[in-house]
Amino acid sequence: MKKISILAVVILFGLHALAQDSLWPPLDNSPMDMSYFPINYPLLKINKEAGGPLVMSVIYSRPQKKDREVFGGLLEYGEVWRLGANEATEIEFYRDVKIEGNKVKKGKYSMYAIPYENKWTIILNKETDTWGAFAYDPKKDILRVDVKTEKNPVPVEVFSMVFTKTSTGANLMMTWDSVKAYLPISF
Repeated sequence: MKKISILAVVILFGLHALAQDSLWPPLDNSPMDMSYFPINYPLLKINKEAGGPLVMSVIYSRPQKKDREVFGGLLEYGEVWRLGANEATEIEFYRDVKIEGNKVKKGKYSMYAIPYENKWTIILNKETDTWGAFAYDPKKDILRVDVKTEKNPVPVEVFSMVFTKTSTGANLMMTWDSVKAYLPISF
């Protein structure tokens, strides 16, 4: 009798665990990531090494190449792209900045790109918390700038974004497959 009771409890706990697992969506193939400037800001802040306030952050999802032709294939030239996967990429500025000489006020914006063979048009848009570029409204753009692209010597499997320090602020480097682009941000 004792063995049956123990078996019943184990089965009930197992069923409960299975029921809880069904509440969670499956793992995403394009996980969300975040980059900061200053680079590694949260860690620097915890260690009291930040040396200044947070300037900007970008939240984006990281699609994978998976043996596909990305630019000119998966992403058609001349078409608006959410600059990642899933939700539209969002960039937040914690102070006013300039991009290609254009003043951008402190705030959060969605980010899109229009890829071409030798450049990307980078777009900042007022509409945030959107999925993909399906509801993209160009009337809500606050900025459009063209940035040149470069070839990566080695293709990058997973779309990545990182800030790199410059003498006038930082570049947001965006790279995937055999292409990379830099968005210059001054402050």
